[in-house]
Amino acid sequence: MLRIGQNTRWIGMAVLLAALTSSCGRARRVNPADLQGNVAPDRVLYEQALEDIRKGRHAAGRLLLQTLISTYPDSEYLAKAKLGIADSYYKEGGTSGLTQAIAEYRDFRVFFPFLPEAAYAQMQIAMAYYQRMEKPDRDRTNARMAEAELQTFLLEYPEHELAPIAEQRLREVQEVIAEGEYRIARFYFIKGNLRAAAGRLIELVERYPLYSKADEANWMLADAFERAEQIEVASKFYERIVRLYPLSPLAERAKEKLLAWNVPVPQPDPAALARAQQERETPVDRPGFLGRTLLGIFKTGPDVSMAARTGKPTLTPPSEQPGTTLFEPQPGGSTASIVATSPTTGEVAATSQLPTDAKPGQTPSANPSGSSDGESSSKKPGQKPENDKKKKEKEKKKPEEESSSTRRPN
Repeated sequence: MLRIGQNTRWIGMAVLLAALTSSCGRARRVNPADLQGNVAPDRVLYEQALEDIRKGRHAAGRLLLQTLISTYPDSEYLAKAKLGIADSYYKEGGTSGLTQAIAEYRDFRVFFPFLPEAAYAQMQIAMAYYQRMEKPDRDRTNARMAEAELQTFLLEYPEHELAPIAEQRLREVQEVIAEGEYRIARFYFIKGNLRAAAGRLIELVERYPLYSKADEANWMLADAFERAEQIEVASKFYERIVRLYPLSPLAERAKEKLLAWNVPVPQPDPAALARAQQERETPVDRPGFLGRTLLGIFKTGPDVSMAARTGKPTLTPPSEQPGTTLFEPQPGGSTASIVATSPTTGEVAATSQLPTDAKPGQTPSANPSGSSDGESSSKKPGQKPENDKKKKEKEKKKPEEESSSTRRPN
């Protein structure tokens, strides 16, 4: 009876395999020896499933792997079959395929967290979101999810062989996120809403220092505070350009601003200078203006060619940042140089004095000098503008005029 039951099981498995292979267009010959005990049947299922997936028959391959999982729960190929299902969805691609792949990779990490393949599954989750990224001016949900998953990979597996690839992908993802924030801030800046522009730019320059336009973002911030006559705060952003982006075309202009205000010019940060030089020497195949234009028309995903190739990307999630403080209080208790953001509301403390209806400005690339007139460049930190003095004089004269007008003639 036992032999009859075993034979029935092998015959049923052979019928299943024959039906699956014949339904895929080309019937494959099954070696009878494999089904009689020379080769383990779970191995037969696994190898034939991989062949189906390799040839693009993803549904048939997944069905074989599911059969393996349900029929042989103690098989040595169980983890591989689970991972193979996720890989088949990833290779199939598309919104539906990548969504299913993410779910399957997560399941694999839940059931097999200590296997070496768990790191690969985490990387694939990040890459699935990476594949679904859209352009910077569109929804950045997938980009932020890719950022979070890549950060998780690098924090959990910093020494993994895939870590260098994960770092580069994270730099590219953060370039896309920062570009989206920069475009919104630039829109507010041009419209004259300096407070809204600064609110986004402050987080951008702190969180994404490797962004390709970080120097322009710092310049835009300096210009915004300069227009608001907060010269001491503006000088801090010019100092950041000189220190952190010494090879930027805006560095020399930032030095000129600081010298005009009698502010000491800082020395370039050695690490930032070394990174900038290495970035300049790294060969990168970046398309020209025409190439980027054509890519923007025909490519659905973002252009990541401008992303940095060196430097450590940000690994701290936004929700874990205790608040961003760019400047420390100055001696004497001055708080004019403190700029901080709330981690929950994103409100910028030092931007409360920035106007929301200022005269429309120009972007750094269009007007690197930043200022719309030449008056603010001659002001020194702590110097009160003449408008405030005139306003106080008018307030003093106003009570005298009112008292004289109410006095009756004799």
